Amino acid sequence: MMTNDNPYRFAKRKSTIENFIFDAIIYITLFLVVIVTVYPFWNTIAVSFNDGLDSIKGGIRFWPRKFTLENYKTLFATDYIFRAGLVSLSRTILQTVLSVFCTAMLAYSLSRKEFVLKKLLTTILVISMYVNAGLIPGYMLIKKLHMVGSYAVYIVPCIIDVFNFILIRTYINGLPDSFVESARIDGANEMKIFLQIIMPLIVPSIAMICLFVAVGAWNSWFDTYLYCSRNKNLHSLQYVLMGYLNASQNSGGAADAGAKALAAANGSAVNQITPVSIRAAITIVASVPILIVYPFVQKYFVVGMTVGGVKE
Repeated sequence: MMTNDNPYRFAKRKSTIENFIFDAIIYITLFLVVIVTVYPFWNTIAVSFNDGLDSIKGGIRFWPRKFTLENYKTLFATDYIFRAGLVSLSRTILQTVLSVFCTAMLAYSLSRKEFVLKKLLTTILVISMYVNAGLIPGYMLIKKLHMVGSYAVYIVPCIIDVFNFILIRTYINGLPDSFVESARIDGANEMKIFLQIIMPLIVPSIAMICLFVAVGAWNSWFDTYLYCSRNKNLHSLQYVLMGYLNASQNSGGAADAGAKALAAANGSAVNQITPVSIRAAITIVASVPILIVYPFVQKYFVVGMTVGGVKE
């Protein structure tokens, strides 16, 4: 007797149900991960737009309970924040441009097969990445170079980054030698080859390293604490944020006194701002530039560390 049951149809149906359940679990997991990742930042935005005294009570989740712009008005009413933001912005741009350019130029030099000392210099650079003299010898070196309390301390020690050097050199080594050989036959010198041949080919690697260097420079505050803490004109925005973080963690009087002093200096109502609200506002202000730049560089992470070359 024949039956209408089709085992292949049953297997296909079973597979479809299993795939649906598996996809549902993945989507739910990813949704929870997104919530856990985004919620702290969104909560900080809500606190930054909330009344200071009301924020101390807690209970703010997704939306401000008492909306106000007083926190941001207080921040931007003083030249201290603008000056700190300008220091962070300028050091980020200069450090990124100089560090990436000098590191790429060094990587190109040590990637040439005809360079006799490339193995020795590469070994020295790699050893310096693994063996660090320490904080105190580093401070003594900066002091002997007369860079303590100067703007140069933000730029000069960061010109060469060994890890980025290894990435760029590996990228350059993957390029066909025919590019360089053809340029030399045409009479191009090494600088012209580097600027017009090599640099355009390693744009994905350069863009990715630029993002790493820029984020590190923008978020840096410890070097300000070590070398420029006495010079208020060289305080970075992240150092100011760290100061408010420390103030908000103090008990009672010290934190409230700092908030009252800031409010009095800017002519704001004392009862509208607190260290908690000011801290949230500075956190948002310090995070916005990176959030604006990141989408334009994100595509280079997809490109990866491979470029097309001529076939030989």
